[in-house]
Amino acid sequence: MVRFAGGTAPLDAGEAPRAPGSYLLVLRTHVPRALVIGRLGVLHLPAGWHVYAGSAQGGLAARLRHHLRPPRRPHWHIDYLRPHAELVEVWVAVGRGRRECALAASLATLPGARRWARFGSSDCRCAGHLISLAARPPLRMLAPTLVRLR
Repeated sequence: MVRFAGGTAPLDAGEAPRAPGSYLLVLRTHVPRALVIGRLGVLHLPAGWHVYAGSAQGGLAARLRHHLRPPRRPHWHIDYLRPHAELVEVWVAVGRGRRECALAASLATLPGARRWARFGSSDCRCAGHLISLAARPPLRMLAPTLVRLR
Protein backbone atom coordinates (compact mmCIF):
# COMPACT_ATOMS: atom_id res chain seq x y z
CA MET A 1 0.00 0.00 0.00
CA VAL A 2 1.23 3.53 -0.73
CA ARG A 3 0.87 6.35 1.80
CA PHE A 4 0.20 10.04 1.22
CA ALA A 5 1.53 11.92 4.22
CA GLY A 6 -0.28 14.91 5.66
CA GLY A 7 1.54 17.54 7.63
CA THR A 8 2.86 20.75 6.11
CA ALA A 9 2.44 19.71 2.47
CA PRO A 10 -1.10 19.22 1.19
CA LEU A 11 -2.09 15.78 0.06
CA ASP A 12 -2.17 15.48 -3.74
CA ALA A 13 -4.31 12.84 -5.45
CA GLY A 14 -2.11 13.29 -8.53
CA GLU A 15 0.45 11.12 -6.73
CA ALA A 16 -2.01 8.22 -6.62
CA PRO A 17 -2.01 5.50 -9.26
CA ARG A 18 -4.80 5.64 -11.84
CA ALA A 19 -5.17 1.88 -11.51
CA PRO A 20 -7.98 0.29 -9.51
CA GLY A 21 -7.31 -0.60 -5.89
CA SER A 22 -8.21 -0.26 -2.25
CA TYR A 23 -7.31 2.51 0.16
CA LEU A 24 -7.31 3.59 3.79
CA LEU A 25 -8.06 7.15 4.90
CA VAL A 26 -6.47 7.86 8.29
CA LEU A 27 -8.44 10.61 10.02
CA ARG A 28 -8.15 12.32 13.37
CA THR A 29 -10.67 14.17 15.49
CA HIS A 30 -9.59 16.23 18.48
CA VAL A 31 -12.99 16.46 20.15
CA PRO A 32 -15.96 14.08 20.29
CA ARG A 33 -18.58 14.73 17.63
CA ALA A 34 -22.20 13.78 17.05
CA LEU A 35 -22.66 13.63 13.27
CA VAL A 36 -25.66 12.82 11.13
CA ILE A 37 -24.42 10.29 8.56
CA GLY A 38 -27.07 10.07 5.85
CA ARG A 39 -29.51 7.21 6.42
CA LEU A 40 -27.30 5.69 9.11
CA GLY A 41 -28.45 8.39 11.50
CA VAL A 42 -26.40 9.95 14.29
CA LEU A 43 -22.85 8.71 14.85
CA HIS A 44 -21.31 9.63 18.22
CA LEU A 45 -17.67 9.71 17.19
CA PRO A 46 -15.08 9.93 19.98
CA ALA A 47 -11.96 12.06 19.77
CA GLY A 48 -9.09 10.00 18.40
CA TRP A 49 -8.04 8.14 15.26
CA HIS A 50 -10.40 6.79 12.63
CA VAL A 51 -9.55 4.68 9.60
CA TYR A 52 -11.90 4.31 6.67
CA ALA A 53 -11.35 1.41 4.25
CA GLY A 54 -12.60 1.85 0.70
CA SER A 55 -12.12 0.61 -2.82
CA ALA A 56 -11.77 2.39 -6.13
CA GLN A 57 -12.34 -0.05 -8.96
CA GLY A 58 -12.60 2.87 -11.40
CA GLY A 59 -9.16 4.16 -10.35
CA LEU A 60 -7.48 5.33 -7.15
CA ALA A 61 -6.52 8.81 -8.38
CA ALA A 62 -10.11 9.81 -9.17
CA ARG A 63 -11.53 8.41 -5.94
CA LEU A 64 -8.84 10.04 -3.80
CA ARG A 65 -9.32 13.35 -5.61
CA HIS A 66 -12.97 13.16 -4.44
CA HIS A 67 -11.94 12.46 -0.84
CA LEU A 68 -9.29 15.21 -0.75
CA ARG A 69 -11.63 18.05 -1.64
CA PRO A 70 -14.51 19.25 0.51
CA PRO A 71 -17.74 17.57 -0.62
CA ARG A 72 -20.38 19.93 -1.99
CA ARG A 73 -23.06 17.32 -1.52
CA PRO A 74 -22.29 14.14 0.44
CA HIS A 75 -22.44 11.01 -1.69
CA TRP A 76 -20.87 8.33 0.52
CA HIS A 77 -20.95 7.94 4.31
CA ILE A 78 -17.34 9.14 4.55
CA ASP A 79 -18.35 12.43 2.88
CA TYR A 80 -20.40 13.30 5.98
CA LEU A 81 -17.39 12.71 8.25
CA ARG A 82 -14.58 14.32 6.20
CA PRO A 83 -15.40 18.00 6.98
CA HIS A 84 -15.18 17.22 10.72
CA ALA A 85 -11.90 15.28 10.76
CA GLU A 86 -8.31 15.97 9.79
CA LEU A 87 -7.06 13.72 6.99
CA VAL A 88 -3.61 12.63 8.18
CA GLU A 89 -2.61 9.85 5.80
CA VAL A 90 -3.80 7.91 2.78
CA TRP A 91 -2.60 4.35 2.12
CA VAL A 92 -3.31 2.52 -1.14
CA ALA A 93 -3.00 -0.97 -2.56
CA VAL A 94 -3.17 -1.36 -6.33
CA GLY A 95 -5.16 -4.26 -7.71
CA ARG A 96 -8.59 -5.28 -8.91
CA GLY A 97 -9.54 -7.19 -5.80
CA ARG A 98 -11.81 -5.37 -3.34
CA ARG A 99 -9.83 -5.53 -0.10
CA GLU A 100 -11.69 -2.96 1.98
CA CYS A 101 -13.69 -5.55 3.93
CA ALA A 102 -10.57 -7.53 4.83
CA LEU A 103 -8.66 -4.35 5.74
CA ALA A 104 -11.51 -3.17 7.99
CA ALA A 105 -11.71 -6.62 9.62
CA SER A 106 -7.95 -6.52 10.33
CA LEU A 107 -8.20 -3.03 11.81
CA ALA A 108 -11.09 -4.15 14.01
CA THR A 109 -8.79 -6.70 15.70
CA LEU A 110 -6.49 -3.98 17.08
CA PRO A 111 -6.73 -3.42 20.86
CA GLY A 112 -9.46 -0.92 21.71
CA ALA A 113 -10.80 -0.75 18.13
CA ARG A 114 -14.46 0.13 17.55
CA ARG A 115 -16.04 -0.84 14.24
CA TRP A 116 -19.00 1.33 13.24
CA ALA A 117 -21.87 -0.84 12.03
CA ARG A 118 -22.75 -0.44 8.34
CA PHE A 119 -20.61 2.69 7.89
CA GLY A 120 -19.39 2.60 4.30
CA SER A 121 -20.55 -0.95 3.76
CA SER A 122 -23.96 -0.54 2.15
CA ASP A 123 -22.72 -2.33 -0.98
CA CYS A 124 -21.37 -5.40 0.87
CA ARG A 125 -22.28 -7.65 3.78
CA CYS A 126 -19.44 -6.85 6.19
CA ALA A 127 -19.86 -5.15 9.56
CA GLY A 128 -18.54 -1.74 8.48
CA HIS A 129 -15.58 0.09 6.95
CA LEU A 130 -14.89 2.71 9.64
CA ILE A 131 -12.75 1.80 12.64
CA SER A 132 -12.06 4.15 15.57
CA LEU A 133 -9.04 3.85 17.86
CA ALA A 134 -7.63 5.90 20.73
CA ALA A 135 -4.05 5.67 19.39
CA ARG A 136 -2.60 6.00 15.89
CA PRO A 137 -2.93 2.59 14.20
CA PRO A 138 0.21 0.65 13.16
CA LEU A 139 -0.81 0.26 9.52
CA ARG A 140 2.58 -0.87 8.18
CA MET A 141 2.61 -3.84 10.57
CA LEU A 142 -1.08 -4.56 10.02
CA ALA A 143 -0.94 -4.89 6.24
CA PRO A 144 2.57 -5.10 4.76
CA THR A 145 1.11 -4.89 1.25
CA LEU A 146 -0.11 -1.34 1.90
CA VAL A 147 2.11 1.45 0.61
CA ARG A 148 2.21 5.01 1.90
CA LEU A 149 2.19 7.75 -0.77
CA ARG A 150 4.70 10.53 -0.06
